[in-house]
Amino acid sequence: MTDGTPTLTKRVYDTPPTSRPITDAEAAREAKLAANEHIKIASGYLRGTLADGLLAHATGAISEDDGQLVKFHGMYLQDDRDLRPERSKKKLDKAYSFMIRLRIAGGVVSPKQWLVLDDIARTYAGNALRATTRQTFQYHGVIKSNLKRTMAAIDAALLDTIAACGDVNRNVMAATNPAQVKAHKAAYQLAKDISDSLLPKTNAWREIWLDGERVVGGEDGPEVEPIYGRTYLPRKFKTVIAVPPSNEVDIFAHDLGFIAILDKKNAVTGWNVTVGGGMGMTHGEPDTFPRTADVMGFCKPEDAVKVAEAVMTVQRDWGNRTNRKNARLKYTIERYGLDAFRAEVEKRIGKKLGAVKPFTFTGNGDRFGWTEGDDGRHHLTLYVPSGRIKDYEDGPRFLSGLRRVAEEHEGDFRLTANQNVIIANVPEARRAAIEAIVDEYGMTKGAGALRRNSIACVAMPTCGLALAESERFLPGLMDDLEASLAKHGLQDEEITIRSTGCPNGCARPFIAEIGLVGRGPERYHLYLGAAFDGSRLGKLYREDASPAEVVSTLDPLFAEFAKAKQAGEHFGDYLIRAGHVTRTINGPDFHAQTGALK
Repeated sequence: MTDGTPTLTKRVYDTPPTSRPITDAEAAREAKLAANEHIKIASGYLRGTLADGLLAHATGAISEDDGQLVKFHGMYLQDDRDLRPERSKKKLDKAYSFMIRLRIAGGVVSPKQWLVLDDIARTYAGNALRATTRQTFQYHGVIKSNLKRTMAAIDAALLDTIAACGDVNRNVMAATNPAQVKAHKAAYQLAKDISDSLLPKTNAWREIWLDGERVVGGEDGPEVEPIYGRTYLPRKFKTVIAVPPSNEVDIFAHDLGFIAILDKKNAVTGWNVTVGGGMGMTHGEPDTFPRTADVMGFCKPEDAVKVAEAVMTVQRDWGNRTNRKNARLKYTIERYGLDAFRAEVEKRIGKKLGAVKPFTFTGNGDRFGWTEGDDGRHHLTLYVPSGRIKDYEDGPRFLSGLRRVAEEHEGDFRLTANQNVIIANVPEARRAAIEAIVDEYGMTKGAGALRRNSIACVAMPTCGLALAESERFLPGLMDDLEASLAKHGLQDEEITIRSTGCPNGCARPFIAEIGLVGRGPERYHLYLGAAFDGSRLGKLYREDASPAEVVSTLDPLFAEFAKAKQAGEHFGDYLIRAGHVTRTINGPDFHAQTGALK
């Protein structure tokens, strides 16, 4: 037996830079900055030629440079990859459309907003809404000629898509645990405050999508982006707020996090600050890796927004702008060290961070079914497979059912980081009526133990980065795995499983006890040994496995686990204790000692 812990050598860190990012075009060329840096410098604060590109009716696409800039506006240019062969044979352009992602800090919307979002889905986005792993909504399949109409409708609901994608602070996620009302309110408020504070100030979004008036000096005034500057951040930046004992937001998978420290009355007394988490990597390039965040220190509630800005601006100034594959905050901390990073953050906020306070996470899943909050209000968490809110033929009718709920509901809706939906703040007198609607439309209030701990990214057919299926693949695989678990008496065992079509890690597979990452058509890397609470990365166990090989690999491990697991022991922990897989310490260790040890 072994705990599978490798020996790590002492690190030697680089000296941090002392200058601000380059914003001059000629200097950027001489410094050989990444191509996206040149695009940002020349964009006029995210305008580019987007306005003109929308008027080009000969194609459903936009220019390559504008394709990068439109991400800052909350969109990705995509095409239906299922139609590529047929359209290519007919010498037709690709079936282009746009994915639109909303900015909804904390994932909370009112019933009135839900009804508008439902109307948009039915009118412009193929009768579907998608709850994402970023605690917000995405629309898929919006064609170019409908973009401005869609954005106007979103704006009319007092929502927007600004900074939902791109090299900026993206949608801020917050704990949704409805049982801890005071703590949730504090987490939600902090998420909103950080989102508002770190929002880009350019007027480009309103000018382009809502035909807003151009601000005088809009391109050149230094006041346009007082925090970001002309070149924004080196890469995307993700912030989350967690309230123990639930780690539903996967705090260790993100650039910046705040862990609530509660008193005996569930009031927040301050926040532990985490930095340097991130999931993405590139197959075959060991200098890219996922990383779990470090707990850097403790701050008082009144300092949290200042800390968030300081962490982000240090990354703005220290992050790698020559190689985007090594530009996330996780690599910045690996390059310069946590101590140097903390010292610079403390310098910028004008005070020392406190010592880390004790906390405990017990899992990263959602609570399904009804929960009563400590204020007497009721909350119903629905299981939504892969977050796809639509009406399934011969199955749940989520789109129509949740519209009916929104027409009757007096509280609000909350999206979770696990792609599920909470009908929140239901008065006792309205609970039976909501329950009746949920039952009438066949909406699922739970699922099997494996399925309710699952996440899948979209992947095929719309994601241009996907190497393999994910959302369309995982349900069938779980059918087989559930049968295997039941055979060994483990049908009620809570095990996290996540699937992505590529190694960018949108569904956070590297911190799932069973992680599946696409390598090619029907081929997946299988990662095992992560922690159930999301605090430890898994390890590559088998390469390029087919779906059938995934099942045949896991079945004997399930059998052994059923016989030898200790009380309260989770699957990932058992695999390490039993010597099947090496424990991953952190990012640089991720690619070491891979493969099955037995």
